[in-house]
Amino acid sequence: MKWADIKEKLRWCAYLASEAYNMPYRSTVARARREQDDLFMLLIFSEMMGIPNPATYYTLELQPIMLERFHDWHTRMGMEHSPLDGFRCC
Repeated sequence: MKWADIKEKLRWCAYLASEAYNMPYRSTVARARREQDDLFMLLIFSEMMGIPNPATYYTLELQPIMLERFHDWHTRMGMEHSPLDGFRCC
């Protein structure tokens, strides 16, 4: 058996062990990531909603990027239509 084969098998075993260890935590990590994204979206769009945003200077340039994800955000928050009067996404 060659060393390359042994290394490949060890990598595969390490991958399987990592997947088996991380599997129970995936839903928790995904939920935490969604909550973090929701908070981030709220901070970015707070200026449009009339809430003073202390980080306006930094988040203003991110708005075009986040507009693509706005529809998913407001439906996940339970709002059937866009909460912003001047912005329609549905």
